[in-house]
Amino acid sequence: MLLFAAALAASVNGGDIAAAGPLGPLKGSYVDAGKGTPVVLILPGSGPTDRDGNNPMGVKAAPYRLLAEGLAARGVSSVRIDKRGLFASAGAVTDGNAVTLDDYVHDTAAWIAATRARTGAGCVWLLGHSEGGLIALAAAAGGTKDVCGLVLVAAPGRPLAAIMREQFHANPANAPLLPAADGALDALAAGRRVDPATLPAPLQGLFRADIQGFLISLFHADPAKLAAKVRQPMLIVQGARDLQVTEADAQALKAASPRAKLALLPGVNHVLKQVDGDARAANLATYADPELPLAAGVVPTIADFIVAPNRP
Repeated sequence: MLLFAAALAASVNGGDIAAAGPLGPLKGSYVDAGKGTPVVLILPGSGPTDRDGNNPMGVKAAPYRLLAEGLAARGVSSVRIDKRGLFASAGAVTDGNAVTLDDYVHDTAAWIAATRARTGAGCVWLLGHSEGGLIALAAAAGGTKDVCGLVLVAAPGRPLAAIMREQFHANPANAPLLPAADGALDALAAGRRVDPATLPAPLQGLFRADIQGFLISLFHADPAKLAAKVRQPMLIVQGARDLQVTEADAQALKAASPRAKLALLPGVNHVLKQVDGDARAANLATYADPELPLAAGVVPTIADFIVAPNRP
């Protein structure tokens, strides 16, 4: 037991890591699984999501921290990050909302360089969760150097405007808001800004003026078209209980990149926790529970793909 405890403690060594940002350093955490192990860069999902996978809007499930710890135990090192302008990376830019998809791709390249310098790895795996999957795709498709391969977890397979529209329409309580929401999505997808003051109050925060430039850049990207350009190994991981991204997205990515491996995980939701049944409230309750472990299949599926000698 003492030897096991020592081995587990060693598996989560590493500490802080930094990369070059526009005005100041980008900050993150490095988990070292041992010399010569493959290294994964975890790219976070939408909004003010921190390096652990939490955000101030009620998500406390810590999926990225748990994922990093689980991967380390299976011989995969990791770096997880705070986005530019947020949390410990607040000093990297003056305004974290004044960002585009290309900015995050640039930051990804900086993180790859910093990770290689820290670890000596010849290349770095990109693990993008949710919106982070789109960033990983844009980076790899755009020719970012030293990418070993991609792991897309709960990643969009269709333009994000279409996914947001589907999410709005999936909740019956949103019925009075749908005409305004659809109109705003149509405008932003066409590259036109909207006046938030003209929208119903519940929508004004989602379509704030200071984030519309970012939304326009995201809506312009087509994940499936990007996936078709990627030549590195790719794993697509999708949970069957995900309320935000669906199997249709995973299948769209797979159709665009037939060489990719698709893993559909029963009972797994968007924050990678196990959910039994279709109750929405029970599903969402897992978002606030950091003590709940990741669903059993998540870490092995990812680690086995990364360390496998023969991949698609």
